[in-house]
Amino acid sequence: MGPRWKGKAAEVKVLADPISEILSQLQSSLIGSNSRGLLSGTSVLLKADAELTDRLNRACFGRSKNWVVRSGCRCGVDFVAYRHHPALVHSEYAVLVLSAQDGNANGRLRVWSDFHCTLRLCGSVAKTLLVLDIEKQQSCAASPSCLDNYIVEERTITRWSP
Repeated sequence: MGPRWKGKAAEVKVLADPISEILSQLQSSLIGSNSRGLLSGTSVLLKADAELTDRLNRACFGRSKNWVVRSGCRCGVDFVAYRHHPALVHSEYAVLVLSAQDGNANGRLRVWSDFHCTLRLCGSVAKTLLVLDIEKQQSCAASPSCLDNYIVEERTITRWSP
């Protein structure tokens, strides 16, 4: 299933300005401007000029293999993933994150009815369910440099009709 565009001109606009190019421009701008930020809790406050602000807005600021990731609470999942900017395309994936270390502490997808309900909801909003099982290999403080210590198993689940 390909992208579901929002409006007739959205596909043309995306093909002319893909998210991968936007992220590349953003990265170049951040490196070239020698930007600095102020750490405030788990957020970073960044002083940005108008051009950098525009690039941040166009990229929806995130690092996800050129996918834009947003909260999925409206769809009953952890995240939704967009192939392009959310203003131009509907999300393609509804993402659930499970962890073996927690013994699936979030309590989802334990019985068949959980799968069935989640798949029906995803189907009603035209999304493919993507389940991510996360396993930590070794103990590490919570920092981006520790991402190599995790194994992520991805599974897409679609509704089965006999």
